[in-house]
Amino acid sequence: MEFFMAENLDPNNKANHEISDDTIKSNAEELKQPKSEKVVIMNENNVKSQNNSAPEIELKNENNTPVKTTPKPKKELPIEKKPFQEFINMHLIPALKEEIDQRGLEVNNINLENTNRPIAGDKCWVINCDIKDTCSFWLSFEKEDISSLKSISLSKPNQKPSIIESFLIDEKRITLKLIISRVLQRLNGQKLIGVN
Repeated sequence: MEFFMAENLDPNNKANHEISDDTIKSNAEELKQPKSEKVVIMNENNVKSQNNSAPEIELKNENNTPVKTTPKPKKELPIEKKPFQEFINMHLIPALKEEIDQRGLEVNNINLENTNRPIAGDKCWVINCDIKDTCSFWLSFEKEDISSLKSISLSKPNQKPSIIESFLIDEKRITLKLIISRVLQRLNGQKLIGVN
């Protein structure tokens, strides 16, 4: 065995020169290739495929990674920007009822209708509210829009309204809280409910 090892270490050995030349050439070829990842295709038995006695090599370019875009979260619309009927039925009417209930009063009936405005008689959207043993009020919207011209009429129980008043005419921005506070202010101003 010693003889065999010595023979392999001999610098004049032709086999050693051929092996080292092949190694240098293949290393140089690998360095010349662009920066990409080599993928060797393996078959079911994890053996390199032997087509034309060379393994198949598939190149994947690292620059072709897809850019992930994160969708922006949808910004919730302010309730005042929601469709008119949704705003009135889902937000304003329940909030008005809750505020009146908190004052120890009972709402017999509250609803939204497209009907004739009290006193004026023109067709518009009207919230009619009947508060047991206290009063009734009609909050009218000229159009299907909370920013449209508004009016309010009040009456004592079992009476018809005799006055129609403009409502929130000087306000630029109409909000749920503003409508509720001004309705309660009008009812309180007529001594129909307790202090806010």
